[in-house]
Amino acid sequence: MAAAEITPAPAAAEAYARSKVIDDDNLLNEILIRISFPTTLVRAAAVCKRWLHLASGRKFLRRFRELHPPRLLGFYHNSPTSPRFVPMLPQPPELAAVIRRSSFSLDDSQSDDAWTYIMDCRGNSVFTRRRDRSGLTLAVHKVLRPGRDMVVVPPFPRDKPQDGYLYTHSAVLSKEEGDGLSYFNVFLESSSANIVVHVYALQAGVWREHTSAMTQNRYFFSSLTAVLVHNKIYIVGIPRVVLVLDLTASSLSTVRLPSGVEYDSRYTVFSRAADNSGVYLVHSNDRHELGIWLHNGDNWLLVDTVDLPAIYTDLVMSDDTLDTCVNVCILHVADSAEFMFLEMGECVLHLDVKSRTLRKVYEMEDERHLGRVYPFMMIWPPTFPAPKDDDPASFVV
Repeated sequence: MAAAEITPAPAAAEAYARSKVIDDDNLLNEILIRISFPTTLVRAAAVCKRWLHLASGRKFLRRFRELHPPRLLGFYHNSPTSPRFVPMLPQPPELAAVIRRSSFSLDDSQSDDAWTYIMDCRGNSVFTRRRDRSGLTLAVHKVLRPGRDMVVVPPFPRDKPQDGYLYTHSAVLSKEEGDGLSYFNVFLESSSANIVVHVYALQAGVWREHTSAMTQNRYFFSSLTAVLVHNKIYIVGIPRVVLVLDLTASSLSTVRLPSGVEYDSRYTVFSRAADNSGVYLVHSNDRHELGIWLHNGDNWLLVDTVDLPAIYTDLVMSDDTLDTCVNVCILHVADSAEFMFLEMGECVLHLDVKSRTLRKVYEMEDERHLGRVYPFMMIWPPTFPAPKDDDPASFVV
């Protein structure tokens, strides 16, 4: 008589099948890589030390970022009262807590004699400048890092010109290095004869002189906008010329703008190439066309032209607040000109350059002109706190 075949109980069979998957690192990697958001990945890593080891590996994180690039959460802008955060809607429910943290108040004690201004925003860090009765305070806000929300920064080393110099301009630049940011203060002063550019680096909580360079003054800077690309700072504020400071050689040179382009802070914006290969220039003309150029060290190359009327026709038909009779101002251009924020009348538009998708994200109320905006992206890389005895409560998302 043949022995009867023993069939595992359903619960035991299910547990066995689950263990075959969960105990296989390759299969578990394929499951974790399909998680859409870094915040959810941190929660998954809280299951146990083994999951944490897989989720926090450098090779895995590189692949995760390729599949799930940091998401645009919204943007900050400097309003007449205090900086404001405008979320990009709709957002998935999983990011509700992140959006709430991004909407933090930069200045809870705003008053008529106090003023806070955003100077830089990159990654999770917002660099602010606050002036009140007690003086000037610089600070870096770690928006999505609970418990480490603000670090006070020493005052800039220079705020007045040296004898014989009349005009000054100052800017803050940030650069991703390792797992954090490096900050630089660019201070430009000019006389009738010379232009001097000083660069200070924030190191161990102290501003230290990084380099300086001088050139003959043949230009007048009405304002100063600077872009840091690898070891060069591109300084704009002149109609037809870009001033280039080489940080390695401590030398200044000039690059002429593309033919037919004159710098205007409302219609001409620069951004860095994501791989640090050069600098992008985006210019808006009176025909609502956006020209996108790349300068890689030799010449300007026109890499794209965006015909806005061909894109916004449907948007205008569905939204009567859009005024197509005014010029299109450029508020911000992302790295490698992947996306940009535009101002048309009283509306702020988000343009995805690759997909040619345009949508309204904000309608101004008490602002005449929004000025510069500061995109805020999902934090990267995610923070994986050290677990204590596989206790999920030791993780902070």
